[in-house]
Amino acid sequence: MTAELFFSGSRLSPDQVEQRGWQLSGGLARLGVEEGEVIALMLRNSVPFVDAIQAGQIAGCYYCPINWHFKADEVGYILRDSGAKVLLIEADLLDQVREVIPAQVWVLAVGAEPGALQGRERDYQAWLAEQAAYDGPPRTPRMQMAYTSGTTGRPKGVKRLPPAPEEAEQLRQRMGRMVEKAWGIRPGVRALVSAPLYHSAPGSFTQQALQQAGTLVLMPRFDAEQTLELIQRHRIDTVFLVPIMYVRLLRLPEAVRARYDLSSVRFVACTGAPCAPDVKQAMLDWWGPVIHETYASSETGMITIQDPASARLKPASVGRPIGDARIHIIDADGNECATGEPGVIYVRQPAVTDFTYANNPQARARAGRGDLVSVGDIGYLDEDGYLYVCDRSSDMVISGGVNIYPAEIEHVLIGLPGVADCAVFGVPDTEYGEALVAVVASTDPQLDAEAVRAHVRQRLAGYKTPKEVRFIEQLPRDDNGKVAKRKLKDSYLAASGAGMPADGQGI
Repeated sequence: MTAELFFSGSRLSPDQVEQRGWQLSGGLARLGVEEGEVIALMLRNSVPFVDAIQAGQIAGCYYCPINWHFKADEVGYILRDSGAKVLLIEADLLDQVREVIPAQVWVLAVGAEPGALQGRERDYQAWLAEQAAYDGPPRTPRMQMAYTSGTTGRPKGVKRLPPAPEEAEQLRQRMGRMVEKAWGIRPGVRALVSAPLYHSAPGSFTQQALQQAGTLVLMPRFDAEQTLELIQRHRIDTVFLVPIMYVRLLRLPEAVRARYDLSSVRFVACTGAPCAPDVKQAMLDWWGPVIHETYASSETGMITIQDPASARLKPASVGRPIGDARIHIIDADGNECATGEPGVIYVRQPAVTDFTYANNPQARARAGRGDLVSVGDIGYLDEDGYLYVCDRSSDMVISGGVNIYPAEIEHVLIGLPGVADCAVFGVPDTEYGEALVAVVASTDPQLDAEAVRAHVRQRLAGYKTPKEVRFIEQLPRDDNGKVAKRKLKDSYLAASGAGMPADGQGI
């Protein structure tokens, strides 16, 4: 089945959703996109984004979302690294990235003005209307190709490998059970998504909802009160939210909260960022026993589920394994850690196929340990088998549900005249989960914090700009020569007390 789609006041029937996906698939085939190849998306939440998700299932191509806040250099790297054949892009974003689009890439611009396009650029809506539905041989469905990273500075494209034909049905059934437990999606649900689809989790949630839900409501962007209004209007029972959305919902005045009927909600799915225990408890107190949290990554799939009951008993945990998922905590010597002892988290989720990193087999090899995979997270298991995550990929910062990789920002900072050394790390923040701090060793006494921030803002997405910049004579380093970020972070927290407010990029 295919869901009916509500978006920004318009409704598309299941037949219309399917037809658009088949037309896009036919058009992509005529542009030369073969099975297993890649199309890139630089789109806000929109019907064309849904078209591309559908095309991944029909045309058998990966869809590679690009954060539309990215600057030209960031976009150019992903287009080159992914080998994308086609770019679907908002027309108002095209001018700022046109120069980095490889010459062989077809560009389908959404909302283009007449006469504004050139070369291999086409107006998406006009082009789509001319396309016949795909009529070639069946292709193996593909999912998103998410770009993620550890501390290497450059993100890596995660490509989920297709299943062997003889395993496809068994994996489909396992995936269905996993999706129902982790996200509450089952045939006929009425689902709502407001998070940006260029993020891995809401994109995957949307793909599953399109295939199983009776109704899918997609919001252009998150708005706290509008979320409540849409839940009431459409009798939504399954919702995808991230912790920063919880915070903004909880900040609504009590009179506004009481205005809406949320009794239809059965399941709230949350993943992608750690949720503060007090925020989770406040949501449980308000919405009732419907809040669920999942530990997952693009590489591993969904590993744990914390249901409402365990959220009350073990609020700092991310839950226990889903289905046949396995979790192993490994110490620096390669041994299994004892109960309660932190180590590197290695996992295996049999409900998903293996993956590879585009153009980076070495990184894929480093991530593995037999059939187990690690993304570098540190955590431990308690005596009841509940997982606790102590650190997310050690250096990676998650702010407002967005993965931010300090090395990328450091590479930009070190190019600023007057910066001799630098380090970027995350500190606790009551709204965004974490906020960015840059520590700079400078040779220029005139260099100030605003100049540092402006240098980053001009070259990277706005949310990667450090909230605070501090200057220091010399950065501490470990015996192996690496910057001792833990010392810097501990020193900052000791001097600053509780987490500071942040005003980073909003959802």
